[in-house]
Amino acid sequence: MKKLALSIVVLPLLLQAQTINELFDALKNHAQTKVDIMSVEKSKVRKKMATSALYPKVDLFASYDNYSVPTGMVSVPPNELFSMIKDQSVAQPFSRNIYRGGGSFSMPIFVKSIYTSAKKAEVMQQSAKAKKKINLIKNEAVIVGANANLEYLQSLTKALELKEKSLLETKKTLRIKVNNGRSPMSALYKINDSLNEIAITKNNIKLQKQKIISTIKSLTGVELKSALHVKQIGSFEVGKYGSLEPLEKKLQADQISIKAEKEKLYPSLVAHGSYVFSTADAYNNGKNVNEHYGNVGVVLKVPLLEATQYSSIALAKIESNKTRIEIEKLQDELSAKAQMLQNSLELLDNSITLYKKSIQNKKKLLEIAKINYNSGRLSTEEYLRYEDAVVAEEANLYKAKANKWQNLMELAVIYGNNIEEIVQ
Repeated sequence: MKKLALSIVVLPLLLQAQTINELFDALKNHAQTKVDIMSVEKSKVRKKMATSALYPKVDLFASYDNYSVPTGMVSVPPNELFSMIKDQSVAQPFSRNIYRGGGSFSMPIFVKSIYTSAKKAEVMQQSAKAKKKINLIKNEAVIVGANANLEYLQSLTKALELKEKSLLETKKTLRIKVNNGRSPMSALYKINDSLNEIAITKNNIKLQKQKIISTIKSLTGVELKSALHVKQIGSFEVGKYGSLEPLEKKLQADQISIKAEKEKLYPSLVAHGSYVFSTADAYNNGKNVNEHYGNVGVVLKVPLLEATQYSSIALAKIESNKTRIEIEKLQDELSAKAQMLQNSLELLDNSITLYKKSIQNKKKLLEIAKINYNSGRLSTEEYLRYEDAVVAEEANLYKAKANKWQNLMELAVIYGNNIEEIVQ
């Protein structure tokens, strides 16, 4: 009972994350990541299957056969058969009902394509591991970006609440003026309308926050109540496009596949053998007779005409070219996107600095506008424009900060950087 009570208390705590690293840990143990882990495990099994073709195959069998005429249980040399015919007391190894049991084996001595197929499976395993790594980086980037958007919406909500507080204070003063006949009733309606617009915006923000929280929960199983504090401790490293590594490994495997298909036209050498034990009632005198024999041999197979194999080679070449073209296409896209994002980072830093200065100026102008409005030197519409300008500029600042985080994460994904070394 105590354990159950403890679980009820602890479980909600486990489902809450205090840091971004805790969200990353939750992601690594969530179904999203486990799917990629299973893909890696699957590639390991495929590699094992490829190398298993080098091992002997051993089979056991048992059978019963009924024939319309007496049939030989084993090949009998002519000299032995003649002596059996002369002496009918000797059970001859022929019968209509024969029971057999035994085993057989086969083992490749030289089949070149098996070794190449095993190499292909190994490279495909590397591709699966690279894809798992990139998918984890992508999901971590989504989490950081979503958290940045959540922080943007929270900051915007605070700005709206400050505007709301300011308008409510103005409304108190204005109501006195309206009651004294110093201001028209329409001015009060305009303030109320602005307050209603704030409420509508705050409600829409709550809807957006729910979508973001749902996105993070789908990746981690953790439902955030508010944005986590995240700080940048590193930056992206320009280099090879790490996000292309899974495809590059696949291209390497495709090229190996072409070689493997061609090698299936090479001669192959296979060892084989079998052992058979037979028992039956001899057809000539009804006596029980037991026979056994075995064989061991080597088969050299030389393909002369394999039309289907030529088609397999052609398909392997097409698949390889398709992967190569896809890589070239993505390289062009990533190159352009990376350049755009890097340029945007510098511009966003500049925008953040400018927005901060602009907000300071607009807040000072709002203070002046509020004094002028209370003294009757400014209309309600003009005063509200100053209120709106402050919130709009603050929204631009918070959005620029969120965009900076998202650009940084996209660059980390493109270059395959470790996000846990960039954020904390």
